[in-house]
This record gives sequence, C-alpha cells and structure tokens, in this order.
Amino acid sequence: MADSPTPDRVLVAGASGATGEELLSVLRPTELSVRATTRSYATVDTLERHGADEVAVADFFESADAVEAVDGCDIVYCAVGSPPGPRHVIGGKLVDRTGVINLVTAAMGADVSFFVLESAIGVGNSKGALSLPTRLLIRGSLRAKRDAESALRRSGLTYTIVRPGKLINEPPNGDVVVGADGSSLSGSIPRADVARVMAAAPFTLEARNRTVELVSRDEMSTAPTDCVDIDWADDRLTTGHEHRRA
Repeated sequence: MADSPTPDRVLVAGASGATGEELLSVLRPTELSVRATTRSYATVDTLERHGADEVAVADFFESADAVEAVDGCDIVYCAVGSPPGPRHVIGGKLVDRTGVINLVTAAMGADVSFFVLESAIGVGNSKGALSLPTRLLIRGSLRAKRDAESALRRSGLTYTIVRPGKLINEPPNGDVVVGADGSSLSGSIPRADVARVMAAAPFTLEARNRTVELVSRDEMSTAPTDCVDIDWADDRLTTGHEHRRA
C-alpha cells in the first residue's frame, strides 16, 4: 500500500558514500530531480555520472550548509556517516550526530515533507543485536546515531529511520527481512537493498514515522522477535518513468 506526497526535488545527503551512491542509482530512473551533497569537489563529476542532477559541496558540521542543502527539497535522504577511526570508539564530534541534527533542524525550517535516515542495527533499543565487544568497539558511533534518531523523532517531521545490519557491497537480492524497532534482528545486507528501501520509504504508508531494521534473509544471524510485513512502494521508483537523460 502506498500513500505519498508529490515530490519534485529530493536531497541525497552523503551521496559520495557507498550507500549514497546506491541511492543515486535507484533514483536515477525516476522523474525526481536529485540534489546530491559531498564534502569534496573531487567527487562532483562522479556523483553527476551516478545520476545527480545537481551537486552541492557541503559540510554538515556547518548549519548554514545544511540550510542551503535542503532548500527547495521535498524529501531528504540522509546517508551521512563518519569514516572508520578512533571517534567511533570515543565519540566526540561526529557527523552522525552533529551533521544529522543540523540537517533535521534545517528540514524543520524548510518545506520538507519526508526525512529518511540511515542509522544502524545496534542503536538504541536494538543494541541486543550486537555482541558486547562489538558495541564497545563502536560505542561512540552508536551513541551519535542514537542522538540523531531522537532528534528526528522529536522534530515533528514525517520520517522513516532505517537500521540496516552489516553493510556489504554485493548485488541486491531483494529478499529483505524487516524487523520492528528493537526486534533483535541481526545479520548482513547489501547496500543496494538498503538504498531501495530508503528510496521507497516516503511513498510507503506503513513506513511513516517508523523505525525498521533490515537484513537479508540468507544473511540473518538470528531470527527476529518481531517481523514486519511492509509492501514497499517500489513501483513509484520505476513504473512509468523514463530516464531523465538520453
């Protein structure tokens, strides 16, 4: 079942990351105008080749950059994340917290109809899906993502929070298990499958104001305690749309 706004322009924040690039590929065949962001001028041409109609160089630690990025966008797809490093352990200034919260705040002040956030299994009440050593290893990142999730839930924006399991760079298989918030689901999932779920979320009634956890069925480590059957509105991403470029 799908119930949707009629968006025109969407923002892919963190488009130069691996999930962000997959999002561009999923959105490319649609009629949506796609604005992508990156922190480096060196990746602008690459993002345009992947399907971005426009590319903005932005640092989301700067609130003004976040405001400029969301301006005129109907939907925000947020796939920003910190590269591996000591801050994943100790926390501190992470884009997973500060950058996302700046984007959420900017979206609140703009005419954004939907915000999709990529988080991670292990955040908040899904922490039981990770072993204690793993949680300790990335505790700073998990806390940052928890704070970002909380900010989005409190914002008043219509949202979907997507918590994927371990992200792998494999072809999509489409057989995605969806767990409810805190379902203790664990395992791996191709980034391409995560991108497709994220892209469809704003057009899917059952996904509104919901936190979901995702793994591939054949990559599950444990069975979830609470599965959710969501009919993702994939048809809105393909049916009746031609490529916007020759």
